[in-house]
Amino acid sequence: MRAAATNMEPLSWYEASARQRIDALIDTGSFSEFIGPELREVSPHLAIFDLPEQFDDGIVIGRGRLEGAPVLVAAQEGRFMGGAFGEIHGAKLTGLLGAACALHQDVLILFDTGGVRLQEANAGELAIAEIMRAVVEARRAGVNVIGLIGGRAGCYGGGSLIAGTCSRLIVSEQGRISVSGPEVIETNKGIEEFDSRDRALVWRTMGGKHRYLIGGADVFVDDDARAFREAAIDVLRIKRACSVAYLEAEQTRLERRLQRFGEAKDAVEIWQRLGIDEPSEIPALPTGRFLRAAQVRENADDAR
Repeated sequence: MRAAATNMEPLSWYEASARQRIDALIDTGSFSEFIGPELREVSPHLAIFDLPEQFDDGIVIGRGRLEGAPVLVAAQEGRFMGGAFGEIHGAKLTGLLGAACALHQDVLILFDTGGVRLQEANAGELAIAEIMRAVVEARRAGVNVIGLIGGRAGCYGGGSLIAGTCSRLIVSEQGRISVSGPEVIETNKGIEEFDSRDRALVWRTMGGKHRYLIGGADVFVDDDARAFREAAIDVLRIKRACSVAYLEAEQTRLERRLQRFGEAKDAVEIWQRLGIDEPSEIPALPTGRFLRAAQVRENADDAR
């Protein structure tokens, strides 16, 4: 019998705060926060710009149990500066991943981020590099690092790079993933290239359904904290190696994906090339019907 999470009522992962997501994900009463609110580890940079600080710098880290097994957890708070990475924010996640290596405990990263803080650009970029290295080191030590994506801010910029190094990704339809956000693309390439106000375009291009279909995410779930919990329990049972052979196979898979879809003008065209019947209907499909339609993806990309 599976251990119960604290919040058994339906809870939208998209709408929830970082701490609400942890409460719904982890076994009841098992979470212990590292560097809690009383320590007030805040950014040393924001006051220079007369910007508000937050006692946890927008990320909650700690340990708990999932289905009785010990896990380490990091949850970004997208409501504070869009969950963006700064010096303290990044250091907390890097430290948690270091602890994962020392303790040999799996890690759950609850992404909700727009990328690096402009006010802490250099420190934030350095943090991204340190976190990516820490993820790879943890995985090479046999630790599972699982990303969960479905928050308001999405998973953009450096956050998407970190997500790409994780063992597996669990995503909901709301879980947008992209190196560049819609506004960034529009600013640099023009509205003719990408209209950031076209929300349907944003979700088709960056949303969870598309990322799952092209192999950018491993598990697709409803926008429900219980669904994320069940998926996390399942994927933690599976070990994914981080060997040279695995990385070479992943590189080959990505090259094939670029060759096959690189000239496509829209996600709908990609879905059509995957062999999906009525690809234009994908955005409107409920989860069950979507997953049945997505089965062709598994046959189209056997490297996964």
